[in-house]
Amino acid sequence: MSYGDLFVRELSGYARYFFSEVAGPHWGNYFYWLIAISLTVYLLEILFPWRKNQSRVRRDFWLDSFYMFFNFFLFSLIGYHALSMVVAQGFNDFLDLFGITNLVALEVQALPRWVQLLILFLARDFIHFNVHRLLHRVPILWEFHKVHHSVLEMGYAAHLRFHWMETVVYRTLEYLPLAMIGFGIQDFILVHLAALTIGHLNHANFVLPLGPLKYLFNNPRMHIWHHVKHNPEHLRYGVNFGISISLWDYLFRTAYIPKDGRDIELGFDEVENFPQTFSSQAIWPLSRAR
Repeated sequence: MSYGDLFVRELSGYARYFFSEVAGPHWGNYFYWLIAISLTVYLLEILFPWRKNQSRVRRDFWLDSFYMFFNFFLFSLIGYHALSMVVAQGFNDFLDLFGITNLVALEVQALPRWVQLLILFLARDFIHFNVHRLLHRVPILWEFHKVHHSVLEMGYAAHLRFHWMETVVYRTLEYLPLAMIGFGIQDFILVHLAALTIGHLNHANFVLPLGPLKYLFNNPRMHIWHHVKHNPEHLRYGVNFGISISLWDYLFRTAYIPKDGRDIELGFDEVENFPQTFSSQAIWPLSRAR
């Protein structure tokens, strides 16, 4: 099969998958899990708001809601999934030239399923922690990451406001490490939904007291400092990079919670000049990077 044929097959295949997901709710359905988790966290925001003076329909709520569905589904629908499969096949063909047919370095299939899921969750989150640090330290990547940091009022939907280039960066840099672990599980959805729920809660206008678990799991009181507009000079590249797990920040000394950050100013320098629409936000970092 040519790469062109593979692209067409995967593009049409994802389209069929997406529309079947929308048409047929089931327990493994990402589309309706996204809606259910989002509505649940939004209800918590309404019932138990952390910032009580913040509007229930906060600034950019509808923009962020569109970002959720674009980054979760529509980006793949317009070609990303198909293109990534072509690139993966091209990479495997390249390895074949050297007689490499298997990248697996650590077999975990014999382990209990819950152990496989735990390893996958921790490995993926540690990779994402390090990629997140790169987004802040590499100037070109920071231009794309500014889309996420343009949030001026925190709410659950801000979790998935990010430039589509971030998807490319994360998936590219996680591909090899995860490919080298021989996962034999079919229910990856459990790991993904756990990360989705934690991410929604981290950005929500709602605080769930975690007690000592705050040193293990990321949380709103910690993550809001990641979005603070001005960091101390010695932390100018950012703080609190953990996605789901806060432990990484404590281990690598990037944890920073100087006080209750409920009402701190969010954003970055000159955020008031940042574009306000999805299309302009999608284009602006590309021109800045160039």
